[in-house]
Amino acid sequence: MPDLVPTTAPGTPPGPPLFEIRDLHVSVQGTEILRGVDLVVPAGELHALMGPNGSGKSTLAKSLLAAPGYDVTQGQIFFRGEDITSWPTETRGKAGIFLAFQYPEEIAGVPLTQFLRQALSVRKGLDLSVLELRLTIMEWMRKLDIDASLGDRYLNDGFSGGEKKRNEVLQMAVLEPDFAVLDETDSGLDIDALRVVASGVREVRAARPQLGVLLITHYQRILEYLEPDRVHLLVNGRVVDSGGPDLARRLEKEGYEAWR
Repeated sequence: MPDLVPTTAPGTPPGPPLFEIRDLHVSVQGTEILRGVDLVVPAGELHALMGPNGSGKSTLAKSLLAAPGYDVTQGQIFFRGEDITSWPTETRGKAGIFLAFQYPEEIAGVPLTQFLRQALSVRKGLDLSVLELRLTIMEWMRKLDIDASLGDRYLNDGFSGGEKKRNEVLQMAVLEPDFAVLDETDSGLDIDALRVVASGVREVRAARPQLGVLLITHYQRILEYLEPDRVHLLVNGRVVDSGGPDLARRLEKEGYEAWR
């Protein structure tokens, strides 16, 4: 059985963990994909979730944001100790839960800056000035090595793969969530783009030290830049092992066969 004992990040006040999943079962079109997932992510920690193709990683990511078609048939999801299993997507987003997509959508007709202003207004309940938000966006674009001209272009429209992934990290920075799920943010990136994206995630975590992150990935390479507090292994819809960064290095050498 995996080690599921919650840990507490330095400076974290006592109380329930930031994010917790208990015995989560999820079906898609009547087929059970997740078969009892247990996971705890304390505030201020970065946890990596690894697993082979078809293990249920992206299903878990989408389920955590209540994506349509992902039906929770058993179990519970808790955020700051509150059961949010029945909360719709928009309520989870407003509460401070963020999902960076594996395949970011292109939205023609909506400039990136306008999208971020509207999303942040909903998230914070504030009507921010265009100038105030643009200064924030431009500063984060600089940190993420994003061409400033992209701010006036339609969201992800014509962006390269690396630009789309950096844009996801930009959204995480600007929207200031409390818990972020990064669904294979490293997929499709060359080594230079991967380094920039990982550096951006580090910058966001430094600015928000209580941010909890669940990083979903196939590969150990991004973990060379983002040293995780915990690594969890998902196989056949269940977390079958948990440990420190050494678990990821072991997976890189041995593969997943020993846990199948």
